[in-house]
Amino acid sequence: MTPGIFRVPPLAGETLWSLMGRVSERYGLDPAALLTSWQWQGQRPRHESGAVRADAEVLLDAGGRRVLAELFGVPEGVLARALPAWGLEDEKLASGRGPRAGSGGRGVWRVAGSAVGPAAFGCRLCAARRTGTAVGVVRYAQRWERVCVRHGRWLLDADADLGPGVEFLDLRALPEVVAARRRWRVVARRAARLGVGPGEVFGVAWAVVCRWWDQALEWEREQVWPARLHAVVGGDAGGDFWRWRVVGRDAVVFPEVVEVAAALLDPVMAELVWQDSGAERPRALPVDGAFCRLLGERVGRPWLGPLAAVDFGGPLIAWMGAVIRRRRGAGVPPGHRDGLWWVRRELQPPSMAAQLWALTKEARLPGSGTVWRSAVEPERRMLIQSLLENVEEQLLQLRETQRGSSAEAAERLLRGIAYTVGQLQQAAREVALGAVEAGVRPEDVAAWAHSPAGLVEEGGVARGGS
Repeated sequence: MTPGIFRVPPLAGETLWSLMGRVSERYGLDPAALLTSWQWQGQRPRHESGAVRADAEVLLDAGGRRVLAELFGVPEGVLARALPAWGLEDEKLASGRGPRAGSGGRGVWRVAGSAVGPAAFGCRLCAARRTGTAVGVVRYAQRWERVCVRHGRWLLDADADLGPGVEFLDLRALPEVVAARRRWRVVARRAARLGVGPGEVFGVAWAVVCRWWDQALEWEREQVWPARLHAVVGGDAGGDFWRWRVVGRDAVVFPEVVEVAAALLDPVMAELVWQDSGAERPRALPVDGAFCRLLGERVGRPWLGPLAAVDFGGPLIAWMGAVIRRRRGAGVPPGHRDGLWWVRRELQPPSMAAQLWALTKEARLPGSGTVWRSAVEPERRMLIQSLLENVEEQLLQLRETQRGSSAEAAERLLRGIAYTVGQLQQAAREVALGAVEAGVRPEDVAAWAHSPAGLVEEGGVARGGS
């Protein structure tokens, strides 16, 4: 191809493959024709379904970068400033392996997340303002960068198999999400002044709030998140509730994530944690502690404090423990990092792509509960899953070594066991009620649960069991 034939400027943070795709669309080319200018390693990444991945990325060697700069008529310095993947090396290119290894102009396919970091769809309306054409764009963007304030859109992850045309959620009915994006800038500046990476603070807050999101279906008083979820999906999630709950999670909880991040940076809140722990006279954290109570009020849920305080093994309690250890000058337990702004892997929220893949896999497996999923309302299914996951987390916590005096250790163990038993009882009750609603005879459910049929019909199976 003739050097300088294309004139499409890069967008800040864009993936290199996104730029190539925009060039192909702008000039009516088949992308395969453009790719003939390089020698390639591997194939373009695809989802398990066979659909091509929107978050595909390409890494070029020095010769390949020169070819692209000449072909597009853009100086390499401009491309380096705009494209995060520009200049990244790859061992396959550096080692010279592969066909025509000695020639210039070589590239290798990668996934954006493994090359640079998380990627999301760009706003087509913003792209149209910059380029004159409303074309698809994929950019590297952290979760706090997903709100397009100008057009009221939440830009979705590009690594998920969402289907054609699903790139954003409409936030025009949710001004609080857009306002949270503006507030986040203030929170990020405060974190930087305190010497903390904004991404670290966001990561802890995101883990805390996503944990609440997983538990929220059992919160009878929760009304904000269901309303937001229905708003971002166009009024009603309907029969596709489970999928939309995955897709909409990050947008729906964003205001609470920003508020929790601000609270975690507040020294007054840290002092409340210290006082709740007994300060110089250590004690178990109380259910009615001032920190959790005030945190619930800050996120607009005055009733949330006691629920957050008993979420043993969750990221919020882990953060509180780190605050207390620092104030007491205690050493970090073996196998742990100094965890004030660190979230253990098992407590990090799963990505949208991972959750959608799990849903698809479960739906395909024989005997995986497809009939159950179709017969039982999604809210109840989600509640049962949340209860069981909570029990699993609590059991892991109970297996850990208990520290402190014998009385303190015994108290924590007994409270933890009582809480776990209660969660299992509630899970059993919800499963029984779901089975009855799906058409199973109450007497059969009662026999399985070792409970009188009357209690099953009245919703009391867990209390009637052994």
